[in-house]
Amino acid sequence: MKIKIDSDCGNAPKKEFLKDFNIAFAAGDTAYLLKHVCEDFTWNLIGDRQLEGVQEFSDELAKMKSHKLAELHLERILSHGKEGAISGIMHMENGNRYAFSEFYEFTSAKGHQIKSLTTYVIEIK
Repeated sequence: MKIKIDSDCGNAPKKEFLKDFNIAFAAGDTAYLLKHVCEDFTWNLIGDRQLEGVQEFSDELAKMKSHKLAELHLERILSHGKEGAISGIMHMENGNRYAFSEFYEFTSAKGHQIKSLTTYVIEIK
């Protein structure tokens, strides 16, 4: 999988973490992802469904393993306090492309445990 990153994380640990989390997601690294969400984690996939708890998240990750990425392009990474955001484009192995934006809420301003994630995904025609 090819990875392209436009945003410079510089000396921003939370931005670096968001970059790493998204790369782990694209690579299907379930262990890394589950390690960084809290037990009562929620994932709101706008226009589709909302997942509650680490088990539902884990089950969804297992279902997504068949969707292979050819390239992950991270365009913007933002963080401030307990919140972060990232946007980019996913190029799938089957040729489909999707633009996405994600908004993260962490359990604390200093930590890397994710409390909630809101995801917007649009297919690029």
